[in-house]
Amino acid sequence: MNIRKMSFIALFIALSVIGAAIKIPAIIGSVALDVFPALLAGAFFGAVPGAIVGGFGHMVSALIGGMPLGPLHFIVAISMALLVYIFAILFRHGKRALAFIVFVIGNTLIAPLPFMFILDVAFYIALVPSLFVGSLFNVIIAWLMIPRLVAVFQGAYQKGEAKG
Repeated sequence: MNIRKMSFIALFIALSVIGAAIKIPAIIGSVALDVFPALLAGAFFGAVPGAIVGGFGHMVSALIGGMPLGPLHFIVAISMALLVYIFAILFRHGKRALAFIVFVIGNTLIAPLPFMFILDVAFYIALVPSLFVGSLFNVIIAWLMIPRLVAVFQGAYQKGEAKG
């Protein structure tokens, strides 16, 4: 990984930290706008950089929210990284709409499944609406920003200079 790519990943992690401070009302305090920068990083730079930003962004969001699930947030960070990884693969293979849909469904219904068994079914049911709203906000922001920023970030990464 070269210095330019690491700098862009750091930029998206910083955006994720800012998004982590913008909370969406939920039963736990870690639902935030922390994942749209990871979706952008995945779309622009690939699955691994996107996953790094996604996992790190969730941990920062959880810290800002007071770590309500304690060490269980590591499970969430891993699932977030995996979802962004899948998103990036689908997106970069031209299945863009499917990538967004899979991310929303995965983050809303599949990612919280371990908590149904660890905590309770009621916790899962209470969490799903907030996760849906949070996922939808993050996806809509990414959906709107990717076409507007693709020339800037891919041009800067590929040619060594920022465009725009």
